Amino acid sequence: MIRNCIEIFYPLVYDVADVWKITGSGFYRQFSHASATMPNMKMREERSRGVRAKRQSLANHQFPVTVVQPNLWQSWVDAAGLPLLPDERPVGTVRDSLYDLIPLGPREKKLINTPEFLRLQRVKQLGFVYRIWPGATHTRYEHSLGCYHLALRALRALLQREANGGLYGVEISSVQTLVVAALLHDIGHYPFSHTIEELGHPIVFHEQVGRSIIENSEVATILERDYHLSPARVADFIDPPKTGLAHPDDELLSHLLSGALDIDKLDYLPRDARACNVPYGGVDVSRLLGSLRVHANVNGQRGIVVTHKGVSPLHSLLHARQEMFDNIYWHHTSRTMQVMLMRAVHDALAADALQAQQLVGLDDSSLLVLLANSQMPVSSRVLAEALELRRPYKTVLEISRLAGLLFRRLDALFWDSERRRRVEQQLAAELATALETEIADYEILFDIPRPEKWEMDVWISFDHPPIGMEPLMTWVEVTGLQSDDLARYELHQRRIRVVVPERLRQLILAHTDDVLLPVLDKLL
Repeated sequence: MIRNCIEIFYPLVYDVADVWKITGSGFYRQFSHASATMPNMKMREERSRGVRAKRQSLANHQFPVTVVQPNLWQSWVDAAGLPLLPDERPVGTVRDSLYDLIPLGPREKKLINTPEFLRLQRVKQLGFVYRIWPGATHTRYEHSLGCYHLALRALRALLQREANGGLYGVEISSVQTLVVAALLHDIGHYPFSHTIEELGHPIVFHEQVGRSIIENSEVATILERDYHLSPARVADFIDPPKTGLAHPDDELLSHLLSGALDIDKLDYLPRDARACNVPYGGVDVSRLLGSLRVHANVNGQRGIVVTHKGVSPLHSLLHARQEMFDNIYWHHTSRTMQVMLMRAVHDALAADALQAQQLVGLDDSSLLVLLANSQMPVSSRVLAEALELRRPYKTVLEISRLAGLLFRRLDALFWDSERRRRVEQQLAAELATALETEIADYEILFDIPRPEKWEMDVWISFDHPPIGMEPLMTWVEVTGLQSDDLARYELHQRRIRVVVPERLRQLILAHTDDVLLPVLDKLL
């Protein structure tokens, strides 16, 4: 009698060419329970009885492949009969504005149908940007699916390399963990993009919120029951421990999700640009993913590098990110609405009308509804109404880094939200007195954009390096571009603004030099 569909692979005993059989539903190991021989395969007499006994025992036990092996990753299936990459045997698809069709496996369908993941359909990717570019209503849900799709593409590109710069020898569980982490990486996001996180304590980072969701919700049940993965291990990809990831292969693959070259940026830059219908954000994703390699010795350990063919598309990625910050992410109206929301939340927290943990699980609409509640402070209610009705504050003062000390003093307030709020309130009171008009303490706000990180920790490999170059070199050595170059550009482009309601704009503009600047200088 033939024992069917035992989904294992044991290369030490069987001839690979004879082991795998294609069926209508996938690749499986098949052998006889009685004789432990493969169909159409003759038992070699010279094999010892010990080997035959071992083969007999394999008929009753399963020994899953634990690492990626050449020529077999496409054929590999787990104990549930599911392939290594879910799109090898999808059970459904999502039609996406960027990639057309994104295939999903049965387990991925379960994850995206959890309440925690479905909430992301109500959290806009770009927060208030849709108030300027009406098409920018795409959500964290779409972006998460896009990152999952790019994770599969990146992994497939590396798997196809096999032992030649591919994932040969990498734990299969690490590959599976990356796929799931890419899908879940934004599951802890607050409403309106990163705005609320700029408040600092007691607001925890969305990655930490994501860890809590992954480890303590229905998501954890699916990971343990269906994937046989530790929720904590998945969470480590998203919220890395300070000591690093426990599994070396996890540490290797985690750089595909977060770093100088990651699938997060590769998805959100083109997606955001398309939604806003702007000519920025263009990146040759296919060429960049095709240039990925695993190198055996990057500073003494394995690392993901790009070949010289990836230099140009990576350069485009860096510039696309700059252009999107200049034109979209730091647009003055969007930034103004963000600081209005920050102040509304801050005042609610300060009045104990809101607890930080209440923000977890909210979406864009429910947050504004909560802030408009009668139990909230007047400032929170007024600001929430202004945001709902699209009544952004207006700029009365814009400061560049060339302003020197004034810019640096204001910039320091980004890291101290309590002092920032206190100075805003004091400035409102001083201006009300000097201008002899009524100004509420929430009607003078500072817009201080977060200083961005410009990572350049990328290595470039050459199969045949030009004279003067080495087979493996840093990005800086190959291109001459320093991370400081990008940081300096950003510093010159960042603007700190003082914003006020429309009714106060003309009055304060008329007294910028004789009232606003002297009072601001005194308070700082």
